[in-house]
Amino acid sequence: MRELMREMKWSAAEKKLSRQAFDMALQAELAKVLQDFKARAAAAQSPEDIWPVERFLNQRRRELDAKYDYRYSRLIPVFGRLIREGRLTEAQLEGLSEDKLESIRRVAAL
Repeated sequence: MRELMREMKWSAAEKKLSRQAFDMALQAELAKVLQDFKARAAAAQSPEDIWPVERFLNQRRRELDAKYDYRYSRLIPVFGRLIREGRLTEAQLEGLSEDKLESIRRVAAL
């Protein structure tokens, strides 16, 4: 499957659609991180309470950096994972070729 993903060609329209879907999912997840950060920061009562907040942010950044990889060779598994997590819907990817959508569905079903 990896070889197939490297060989897939993305049209200009597919590139635009995939960027929009990718950015929408990323921005929504970042908004959730910001909300969680604000709640944790507001709950901090002493200077020692800030370090768990920092660890939370560092951990989330590492997770998001690993998850949101916009290389075309990685978009199929990224989109499959985002659908599986409920962060994207297949309808948001309507306009991608059927072979790409089928590969995304296979990843989402894992």
